[in-house]
Amino acid sequence: MQQDPVPAEHRQEIRACDLFTVQTLWFRTIYVFFVIHHGTRKLVHARVTAQPNSQWLAQQILEAYDLSTERPRYLIHDRDSSFGAIFDRRVKSLETSQIRTPVTAPRANSIAERWIRSIRNECLDHRLVLGHEHLQRTIDQYIDYYNRWRPHRSLGQSPPRAPPTQTPGRITGNVTAQPILGGLHHVYQWAACIVWTEFLRPTRRKSPG
Repeated sequence: MQQDPVPAEHRQEIRACDLFTVQTLWFRTIYVFFVIHHGTRKLVHARVTAQPNSQWLAQQILEAYDLSTERPRYLIHDRDSSFGAIFDRRVKSLETSQIRTPVTAPRANSIAERWIRSIRNECLDHRLVLGHEHLQRTIDQYIDYYNRWRPHRSLGQSPPRAPPTQTPGRITGNVTAQPILGGLHHVYQWAACIVWTEFLRPTRRKSPG
């Protein structure tokens, strides 16, 4: 299991962001920018572009913050030149401190690097990307699976944002497999007839007279 170098008491206050590239079927390069929550491992935001300049990245970090329930105190990212002055001013205006990782030290942003490996190994390496829209749809579907269903060892085999569950009195039925990303992954659930215990209580008949 990969160890998080950040102390547990600070993880909820940290987000990490990064860029990686994807090659399309037509040998064009698309950049993917994403933001991930350190404490919960929830993928907060991800968007694709052909040219990730500082202005575009500043807009993306603003959208990522709008999707969060709380403002992080720290944002970890590398020293890519795309994170320019406009991005710096935007992050500062959001009252977040930037932590820039050392050069050629990917382990300093290990949570973000681990997510890149996950989406490549579990999704992108098995699909032919046709273009920007196709890649964005694919990433959106993977993020939904990753946040809601994919187990994480660091979270005790729970997903970052597990759907709420109910505790019925009795479940009958079969297990069904819901295909994700065209069958690349599956989500297994009860195709159940849920019978609640309170509905099974017998009613008392009043005696005549």
